[in-house]
Amino acid sequence: MTIARIDTRVVSVPVAEPTRMSNRNLNSRHYLLVEITDDSGATGLGYTYAGTAGGPLARRAVDDLLAPVYLGGDHDDVVGLWGRAYQEALLEGRRGTVVRALSAIDIALWDLRAKRAGLPLVRLLGGATAELPAYASGGYYRPDEGEWTTAVVREIEFNASQGFTDHKIKVGGLSVAEDARRVAAAVRAIGDTGRLALDANNAYRSVREAREAIEAFERAAGDTPLWWFEEPLSPEAISGHAELARRIRTPVATGEIHQTRWEFRELIESGAAAILQTDAGVCGGVTEWLRIAHTADSFGLQMAPHWHHNLHAHLCGAVSNTLVVEYFAREKGIYNFEQLLTPETRLSYGANRVAIPDRPGLGIELDADIVAKYELGK
Repeated sequence: MTIARIDTRVVSVPVAEPTRMSNRNLNSRHYLLVEITDDSGATGLGYTYAGTAGGPLARRAVDDLLAPVYLGGDHDDVVGLWGRAYQEALLEGRRGTVVRALSAIDIALWDLRAKRAGLPLVRLLGGATAELPAYASGGYYRPDEGEWTTAVVREIEFNASQGFTDHKIKVGGLSVAEDARRVAAAVRAIGDTGRLALDANNAYRSVREAREAIEAFERAAGDTPLWWFEEPLSPEAISGHAELARRIRTPVATGEIHQTRWEFRELIESGAAAILQTDAGVCGGVTEWLRIAHTADSFGLQMAPHWHHNLHAHLCGAVSNTLVVEYFAREKGIYNFEQLLTPETRLSYGANRVAIPDRPGLGIELDADIVAKYELGK
């Protein structure tokens, strides 16, 4: 079968409440939606998160640069088409939005292939797992929720009510002392029932600054070890991450913004992280995510992918070095991509686990009315 059409849409989905990450405000998210249709009429859906303003740019990268490479191609030639598209992007830049656009096309192609096979993607990729360990992600800074420590305790309690014992919160958005109080409050709220990871969103400007912060957080946690310290430095600071990893007790996790196996090779070989957070919607799609995961496995590294739990549940179920899946409860309004999905195709969860969808392909279906509500014109 050959690829007959590639259609793109961009949606801007508002965040439910004013929200701040470690180093920037968040009011809405852009998603690029890519639908591939083969010459039999079968379709596949892919998508990527394009920041708060990058949706139109990602769409143009698909429509003008990458789609011409795929159109008319054999939908089973996933690796070959990926390589030709990557080469086509040489002069435009094989980083950033272009690779996110490539990721969305590749995801759509895998969804199409799995649907044609009548299999969930995890099965097509060789996995047979039905569910996976997961943690409750969040801990964003929301000014309207009162005291910072009160807000983080309230969120830990909510996570626990949903069956989660493992949690992640933001750091780096306040002073080290204020964040340390939030860490201490979260650790007390969790007790001895689970684990706490910290996400800095690249907030710290130097190894020294990041080290001083994590050591303060470790002191705040007392005898409770922290699960990991996420993205303490800029993504470009690979040597800095490696130096920090050698100097601190808490494992370093990073990789959510890194792209392609070449960037990850440097990340892995330098010892910059013990846990990789490779995002298939960023790194180059399913094809590239699998390459990176298998390479990481050979170095003894584990995968805890960033974002897109609907997709990553399938991928994590198909590799042997999965640590955990990041899960965002719908009630928090942070992972607002799920607003675009029909309720019956949203990911199921409970008891610190997520269920891998058993429907063909990714197992998700867009709600046409919601997509139309948030769609941006060309």
